[in-house]
Amino acid sequence: MNDEITHRGGHTPQALECVDSSPLSVSGGLVRQTAPRAAARRSGDAPSNSIVPWPHAPVHKLDDNAVYFVTAGTLHKQRLFTDKPRLDLLEHRLMALANQYHWQLEAWAVFSNHYHFIARGFPDSTHLGRFLTHLHADTARGLNRLDRTEGRQVWFNFRDTKLTFEKSYLARCNYVHQNAVHHQLVRVANQYPWCSAAWFERVASPAMVQTIYSFKTDQVNVEDDF
Repeated sequence: MNDEITHRGGHTPQALECVDSSPLSVSGGLVRQTAPRAAARRSGDAPSNSIVPWPHAPVHKLDDNAVYFVTAGTLHKQRLFTDKPRLDLLEHRLMALANQYHWQLEAWAVFSNHYHFIARGFPDSTHLGRFLTHLHADTARGLNRLDRTEGRQVWFNFRDTKLTFEKSYLARCNYVHQNAVHHQLVRVANQYPWCSAAWFERVASPAMVQTIYSFKTDQVNVEDDF
């Protein structure tokens, strides 16, 4: 797997900032976030965009469209998002802010002490660092309200990798979809409520699902010892 650029970052207790300050180098029109809202998906209500196809652009445009793989973890790897309300909080804010900052989620998985996602940027996408800063600030405040621990630092660091090679992109998509299985939380990926696997299987073509799920993930270089 070859990835062009990988960044690591840390943050103060108040904010997380991406170390990459370069502007997005992308082309083409904006495609709004099309992943179904998690609350509707689990409440039994059919999301309004449940039949929208998987928002996959041709892989040969990876470099043009600034596709990133992002991993972030909690301070000291503490398991803080430990139940449905807390995991819902993290997943809901990830989806809402991806939409707000014009980043298209193509795979995601959130857990008690970390998350992964793959997102595609567009010409008017806000810088990835601002998106992550807002996500971490909102989820930290929301979690601390639930736990009555005002001011507690929740997030520690992040890693973002710009994906420019087709095989790397496809393998990481599968890695994110299957991550709950990797952590032995479920036996089948689509059984985990807080990841994209069930949505992906529903809206992508059977050929695309088979293609991505066929990629081996054992050689994907991801810090995932959570």
